Amino acid sequence: MAATLEMENGENLFSPEEEEDVAMSSVVSKGHLISPNNEEYDIIVDMIKERLDEGQGETIYEVGTGEGDAPGLSQEDMQASIATLKSIADSLGLEMAQLRERKEGEGLVTEFLLRRSLEFDDFMEVRVAVVGNVDAGKSTLLGVLTHGDLDNGRGMARQRLFRHKHEMESGRTSSVGNDILGFDASGNVVNKPDHGNLDWIKICEKSSKVITFIDLAGHEKYLKTTVFGMTGHAPDFAMLMIGANAGVIGMTKEHLGLALALNVPVFVVVTKIDMCPPNVLQETLKMLQRILKSPGCRKIPVIVQNTDDVVCSATNFTSERMCPIFQVSNVSGENLDLLKMFLNLLSTRLKSETTAPAEFQIDDTFSVPGVGTVVSGTLLQGTIKLNDTLLLGPDALGHFQQITVKSIHRKRMPVREVKGGQTASFSLKKVKRSSIRKGMVMVSPKLEPKACWEFEGEILVLHHPTTISVRYQAMVHVGSVRQTATIMNMTKEHLRTGDKSIVRFRFIKNPEYLKTDMRMVFREGRTKAIGNITKLYPHVSAVAQNTRQQRAAKKAQEANHQVHPQNEPQKPSKKRRTRNSSKNLDMEESKENLPSTSSMQEVTVQS
Repeated sequence: MAATLEMENGENLFSPEEEEDVAMSSVVSKGHLISPNNEEYDIIVDMIKERLDEGQGETIYEVGTGEGDAPGLSQEDMQASIATLKSIADSLGLEMAQLRERKEGEGLVTEFLLRRSLEFDDFMEVRVAVVGNVDAGKSTLLGVLTHGDLDNGRGMARQRLFRHKHEMESGRTSSVGNDILGFDASGNVVNKPDHGNLDWIKICEKSSKVITFIDLAGHEKYLKTTVFGMTGHAPDFAMLMIGANAGVIGMTKEHLGLALALNVPVFVVVTKIDMCPPNVLQETLKMLQRILKSPGCRKIPVIVQNTDDVVCSATNFTSERMCPIFQVSNVSGENLDLLKMFLNLLSTRLKSETTAPAEFQIDDTFSVPGVGTVVSGTLLQGTIKLNDTLLLGPDALGHFQQITVKSIHRKRMPVREVKGGQTASFSLKKVKRSSIRKGMVMVSPKLEPKACWEFEGEILVLHHPTTISVRYQAMVHVGSVRQTATIMNMTKEHLRTGDKSIVRFRFIKNPEYLKTDMRMVFREGRTKAIGNITKLYPHVSAVAQNTRQQRAAKKAQEANHQVHPQNEPQKPSKKRRTRNSSKNLDMEESKENLPSTSSMQEVTVQS
């Protein structure tokens, strides 16, 4: 009765839930930013915060579209909406940069990049692996992007990137190189080389986002280095380079297959378009699109020709189905702006679980004079601060030792802490470089890490000329671990190209720290298999099989009495053996010279 009275008086017409629905419906309309009330304003702020957290500190916000409305706002409404968005951005400490403005049905639609303003010693980081065939122009493109100077057509730009003398002489990359490209909060490039050299610290201080290029080798003989770069350096994206004049040849398909196997989203850059005849360029693009659409790839190729294509492909790129194709020239600089804009819009795929226990994988070690041992790699989860105590391992016996972090550097810039998803270098106290190898980890003691010799994985064989059987040995790449392993047993008797099976592996040299669901690549020459780790066997003994102590223990068991290995009679040394043999010979000779007992008796009888 009371409820009906309230209804008649017009009270309680909207319950709190219905009021929220009304506010939400007005927030998703195209004019939600024109003049929102306090409640709507708070909802919009919360929505933007949520999107920033999902996008690791940045998001693309579209003004002028909404659910159920035809897109487009008048000039006046657009100005009011932008003013509201600007006030929200200022209140949240965001930088706002306009990406594009386009005409839609009833007016204008504008897209803005919202990015958190970070402290001078912090920046977002996106890792891009650069792969492709020999002479596709990988190092040249990186030299042009990072140093800002165009190439002279004779490979001048790549000379600044090479690390070894033989690379300069041959012009071919043989090691995993690192180069950075910094963007400020507005999306402008901050790389300004001083006398041809880049100051990484200055770039990082000015940047709110840093793209790290992992320059990998294109030549077939350096394939193991390329696989290690793709697995150990944990790239967010892969940039596949193709020379327009050469087309899709050699290792291009190999590298594309590797990126697809590791679930790394790929975008393609076709270089050398200034020196390539138009008909050859069209043939290359047709071939490329045919490969990307094939059943093995199942990608949607998009040829990028303007800023609209860049924004559209960057926003939909993380779905992994879309594959943007850029056509650039390092000599004339054509379309390089579109590529830089695309790189600026990429956001990291590795979610930073900062509250989880720290886990850092080592992909390189150094000995720096005056500093000591330095390790570099990627922090997969958690946070590491100065003077933290971590466990380093596993060593040859599968043990982990306690270490203390002495100093931390990110891109050569000293920092006080590192968060999940970032790459860093640590200098360690009282640790010899010889005791550390690639593939080791530094983890929080809370994880209680265990090393394992044996593990099980679900394997798909991509290519093998004959059959794979038990006792077959090949190189296993899991994260930054790179080691030969033997097949102990498998669910099928033999494996051929295209077969799937659950296989149990055993490492040959050292035990490793692994986790289930890690991606693995199993290769020997051109033989390749990919899969996931499904089960670990941390309890399997790390002692080599069939040792002398084991044989002695077995004999003792058979004789029903226990023998301690240390009390077991040791095999005499070579020197002692020769001495003993000469003693035995002397004794035998002396025995021969002595008269027999029967002759002695005869002598006594005669006497």
